[in-house]
Amino acid sequence: MRVTFSGYACAMRNFAISTLLALLLPVTAMAARPMITDDARVVDPNSCQLESWVKRNRHSTEYWALPGCSPAENMELTLGGAITREDHAAHNTDLMMQAKLLLKSLETDSYGYGVVVGYAQHPRLDNNSSMVGNTYAYLPASASFFSDRLILHTNLGALHDKEKNRTNLTWGIGSEMPVSNTVDLIAEVYGDHRSRPFYQAGLRYWLVHDRIQIDTTYGNRMNHRGEEQWLSFGLRLLSSPLW
Repeated sequence: MRVTFSGYACAMRNFAISTLLALLLPVTAMAARPMITDDARVVDPNSCQLESWVKRNRHSTEYWALPGCSPAENMELTLGGAITREDHAAHNTDLMMQAKLLLKSLETDSYGYGVVVGYAQHPRLDNNSSMVGNTYAYLPASASFFSDRLILHTNLGALHDKEKNRTNLTWGIGSEMPVSNTVDLIAEVYGDHRSRPFYQAGLRYWLVHDRIQIDTTYGNRMNHRGEEQWLSFGLRLLSSPLW
């Protein structure tokens, strides 16, 4: 996959614009948030989105914002990050940049697939003040069944952990099940080959259909007590073409 600098710069230039206009403009895109397992969909060409959420863990709270734009058909560029507030500790920050290219778009009663590459920077595990970055890549694939009454997603990829100097194989399996025109159920399981997987389930709700969406989820590690459980609450805004 190749992402040109001019296309990337154009997308970044429109992030601020999309945030201001997302509440005003109609859209036709479908949502992916709050799933960790990615889908074979992108926002409409020349359009943008803002995915944001709060995730509460046992000892910390994360505040995420991921603006993304589609500078060309079947391509989506994302640049954002998070502020994490540890209980009785200073704030930490995470940064993430990602490019997604669809090789086949998902259609009703059919399938789609693509490729994703990205870079994530986060604080060191030893509480050192410096940051460490991980590179990753994966293949998202999605399939629609029963006229979109069930949509399944799978991810298979790898993440290079720079701090531990090792590469983890990553995977995810997720599902979307609409229960009405405005409410979807989501459920997924995901992880890597070195540890027990995580699971997550929740709801997404359209406040304004195809325009403003909210969501909530509960998640935890499988066969594990409450040390790693979390709750999340999210907001997604979408725009129509901006340029």
